[in-house]
Amino acid sequence: MAPPFPQSEYDDRLARVRTALVAKGLDAIVIGDPSNINWLTGYDAWSFYTPQIMVVGTDLDPIWMGREMDAGAAKFTTYLNPEQIVGFPEPLVQRPDTHPAVFMADQMKAAGLGGERIGHESDVYYLSYAATNHLKAGLPDATWIDADLLVNWVRVVKTPAELDYMRQAAVIAGKAMQVAYDGCNPGVRQCDLMAEVSAAQIRGTPDFGGDMPAIHPLVLAGEAASTAHPMWTDAPFEADQIVAFELGACRKRYNAGLARTVCLGPPNPALRKTEAAVLEGMDAVVSTFRAGVPCQDVHATWQAVLDRYGLEKKSRIGYSIGVNYAPDWGEHTLSFRPGDTTPVPENAVVHIILGMWMDDWGMEVSETIHVRADDAVCLTNFPREVHVKD
Repeated sequence: MAPPFPQSEYDDRLARVRTALVAKGLDAIVIGDPSNINWLTGYDAWSFYTPQIMVVGTDLDPIWMGREMDAGAAKFTTYLNPEQIVGFPEPLVQRPDTHPAVFMADQMKAAGLGGERIGHESDVYYLSYAATNHLKAGLPDATWIDADLLVNWVRVVKTPAELDYMRQAAVIAGKAMQVAYDGCNPGVRQCDLMAEVSAAQIRGTPDFGGDMPAIHPLVLAGEAASTAHPMWTDAPFEADQIVAFELGACRKRYNAGLARTVCLGPPNPALRKTEAAVLEGMDAVVSTFRAGVPCQDVHATWQAVLDRYGLEKKSRIGYSIGVNYAPDWGEHTLSFRPGDTTPVPENAVVHIILGMWMDDWGMEVSETIHVRADDAVCLTNFPREVHVKD
């Protein structure tokens, strides 16, 4: 194993983060999101179930801190030097009378951060309230500032090397969707089909394998398709069901989402009407994208199509996507909804998902899209029409 990018790529990312720190008036930042740790250094391990952070400063090289038994992963998935890898002792794991963040605070103080202006990620799944409080208590002379999403916004713009991995993820996503299409038949259990889909996601292609995506495969069958994120069950698919799949794939932790719909019988008029709106809407959305377009303008293009068909969708229609771990492959930055005036930068990658959830059925079509200077191109490549099996 080795980092997926040359060291020069990570050096450039570090420089961009340091520029963002200076702009926010910070000396350092505590990163708790494993996707940001991975993006900044290549670190890759399922170690975020215990406290784990990375500290980086304007004059401080990245320091990974986590469980001692996971420190070995930093040695072969990153370019970090031994002094940049700090494992907390095993006796600190899940004890009620102390916390690993006490140890981490001492390490930060030893690194010269005792009186600095330190940013922290305040709204990530992995950096707990307790951990943050122990860090603050251990560095009482530091000034703590909310710097949530600082790194996320830096990594919205993808490099050519990142785009290559996302194209590969999109290829795997198409293969996984083909498995779903081929295996979705009346009498087949949902869990059995999802096992095959997961195998396809991990197997990848003869040229490159896949990682487990940050969102596990979702299957929306029959009445369960009236909501957005149901889990699969051991129930069999039934004749005349409408089944939506949101699958995606992952390559070197870069995710690509892909959603499509199957009908196990003759489509009813409501499905055909909704399909027409969704297909027209996706074409309109893709054609709207270019560098600098506000997020709200992309949504307005979709809304205009919905209005003509007399349909309604209350949720946003997409977000930026890239490096991530469970439970979410979105970057928590760009959101395509009314009122969001954020301009979409060149070389952003977004997941546009046009899901329509009715009272007792639903359908989905999504694309992972690379936004370029004057246009956009879909990285995913799979027929969008509802696949009818009757």
